[in-house]
Amino acid sequence: MKDRVIITQGQYVASAVKQDQYPEADLPEIVFIGRSNVGKSSLINSLTRVNNLARVSSQPGKTQTINFFEVGVKIAEVEERKAFYLVDLPGYGYAKTGKEKRKIWSKFIEEYLLNSPRLTFVCQLIDSRHEPMASDVEMFNWLVDNGIPVLIIATKVDKIGKNERAKNIAAIKRKLGIKEISVLPYSSLKNEGRSDLLDVIGDSLLE
Repeated sequence: MKDRVIITQGQYVASAVKQDQYPEADLPEIVFIGRSNVGKSSLINSLTRVNNLARVSSQPGKTQTINFFEVGVKIAEVEERKAFYLVDLPGYGYAKTGKEKRKIWSKFIEEYLLNSPRLTFVCQLIDSRHEPMASDVEMFNWLVDNGIPVLIIATKVDKIGKNERAKNIAAIKRKLGIKEISVLPYSSLKNEGRSDLLDVIGDSLLE
């Protein structure tokens, strides 16, 4: 079956640590955030189908700036093509990053999340193999408390069996304290969950 939402292009636009470095085009922004090594870069590359759009690294904490990628999409039911910024934020909760550096990071990340007028929603990635860690819960609560719409994506689902997946997704909901929250399972390796995530993005661009 053909995808309803098709990505037509994806390109790197800018890296920023302050407001005057954000790109100027007035495009909606969809943000990706997660713990270091949660599979964020792999998911971005799988979603856009642009190899190495986001740099995949075995060394956690590699992304140290807010990275903006311009992504073009074709949505089946509309004539006009759409575009948005996919925004890749530095990973949180990586122990080897010095405390000072983490403070600087969290300041510019917070500034961006609270002040960007174009922010549409945040995709928070959580590793499906483990229960959410304290930093995951903290980030989720912070987003909710600040009225920022958040979609939880459970990554690396190809690495666990079906029963374990259901159990772990239930544990994610329980730990975040919201039983009725929907969690989107995603495998970058198998592109599972890709069309579901594209549908959510497409709907948000049509609102």
